[in-house]
Amino acid sequence: MDIFASFAKRIDAAFVELYPDNSDARTLLARATVEPPRDPAHGDLSSNMAMVTAKALKQNPREVAEALAESLRQDPDITTVDVAGPGFLNLRLSPCVWQGVLGAVLKLKSDFGRSAVGGGKKVNVEFVSTNPTGPMHVGHTRGAVFGDALASLLDFCGYEVTREYYINDAGSQVDVLARSAFLRYREALGEKIGDIPQGLYPGDYLVPVGKALAEEFGEKFLGQPESEWLETFRDKVLDAMLELIRADLADLGVVHDFFFSEKTLHGKNGKIAETLDWLRSRGLIYEGRLDPPKGKAPEDWEDREQTLFRAKDFGDDTDRPLIKSDGSYTYFAADIAYHRDKFLRGFNDQIIVLGADHSGYTKRLQAAVKAVSGGEASIDVKICQIVRLLRDGKPFKMSKRSGDLVTVADVVGEVGRDAVRFMLLFRRNEATMDFDFAKVKEQTRDNPVFYVQYAHARACSVARIAVRDMPELDLSDESLNNADLTMLWSEAELELLQMLAQWPRLLASAARAHEPHRVTFYLHDLAGAFHAFWAKGKKDPQLRFVNDKDPKLTLARLAMVFGVRQVLGRGLGLLGVSAPRELS
Repeated sequence: MDIFASFAKRIDAAFVELYPDNSDARTLLARATVEPPRDPAHGDLSSNMAMVTAKALKQNPREVAEALAESLRQDPDITTVDVAGPGFLNLRLSPCVWQGVLGAVLKLKSDFGRSAVGGGKKVNVEFVSTNPTGPMHVGHTRGAVFGDALASLLDFCGYEVTREYYINDAGSQVDVLARSAFLRYREALGEKIGDIPQGLYPGDYLVPVGKALAEEFGEKFLGQPESEWLETFRDKVLDAMLELIRADLADLGVVHDFFFSEKTLHGKNGKIAETLDWLRSRGLIYEGRLDPPKGKAPEDWEDREQTLFRAKDFGDDTDRPLIKSDGSYTYFAADIAYHRDKFLRGFNDQIIVLGADHSGYTKRLQAAVKAVSGGEASIDVKICQIVRLLRDGKPFKMSKRSGDLVTVADVVGEVGRDAVRFMLLFRRNEATMDFDFAKVKEQTRDNPVFYVQYAHARACSVARIAVRDMPELDLSDESLNNADLTMLWSEAELELLQMLAQWPRLLASAARAHEPHRVTFYLHDLAGAFHAFWAKGKKDPQLRFVNDKDPKLTLARLAMVFGVRQVLGRGLGLLGVSAPRELS
């Protein structure tokens, strides 16, 4: 039950009735908005309908707004309609509308806010995709949490979502990983290896891998040339690292649906060669030279004729090389083939979550997807900026288990999954953020995750208080559904109901914009409104949720508390955060 969508339809109907013959103006209706006004004193809903359509009607926007206002005043659910500024419509609704929203929450429970906005469209969300060379560190955590929460949000709003992980298993880093594991293999067999040589991975996480290889192969590969063991060790250690990464993701509550191996793109008959042939047949590849990038000294620039993709034709700043001077493919060649594979798997809507070091990739990836899909597919590149770890306001490092990197296991182990997930989503993904371990463990209102979880726990406690103080009161679902919600008409009560009414619209807009942080912001605001109502009840007994002298009002207010609890619980669930019934 989206109040804003419902009244948008009513305003549209009023417009069509007033201007039935103006088809040009009617095509503009979809551009009009119905939303909460910036200043609540102006009303409950505001629409720019008149300003959007006035030009097509060849009328002054205020004249159109006045005509619409006169028509809308006949609606029994609208108490007042005012025209403001250049032609805004400001509506104030009857309390029965907000009471009806609560009735919908009671009926739908955790499905309140679920929508068909996505229309069943297939969408691929690729996130994390860290090199499989060790455990996940904190730099990967934000993208993992963001991608997972976004996928959950899209799923709830009617999209068919696939969570995908791209395994970078074709680069030279995997050979370096195998050599690093071979060193630990020798160590496990009793050799003194000394300091880890420069260029190899130093993390202690490879020690158990070396021991496992020693147990499996014994001394079979000692003293053997690299050609005898590299491929075997590469496969073994890659499997081990993927298991390590899956365990780190599990610590965060993240599970992918599909793992895509980069290796499948390479080779003479691989998908890169196939994709380049396809692009070449359409004239999208040519042999040419590129100007040196800005700021690069001429002596550092390799001026040569090379194979280039016509990326500028699809909105990129420059054409892109596809083959290196040594004859191997560039990373971008693999990117093109990979995203074409996604398109061929039916994903016209693609989202990729990347770290701050990939901020320059947006245009080239968008160009690639446009080219390989003939313009049918699109990709939204979401960049997650860095997270600065602090303890009491000062930067720090926690562990050397992965070679001077703070791991996901370190962070989750200290503050817990809930704090990590909520706090990393309590800021826009493109903004740098500070994560202070001391603050996220505080049980105060200044800690957002505690503040929201406490609101849910407090809502649960209200029911326990009612059972204690009014044991004869029936709190079954049937009883709550039949509560007299017309008793909820005070300013404080209507404020809570209006907050609940924003939930469906908030979810739909967050899904369309691919912005899960909107959910955390909303939950924090809803928690604030609930805590404020609780505080008012402490001062004014007439506003308490449980009043043993008035069972009818108590039941209505408990229904309202139930509604708040349902939305808080569902919202936390979409974020992958628990909704505790009690907090110690």
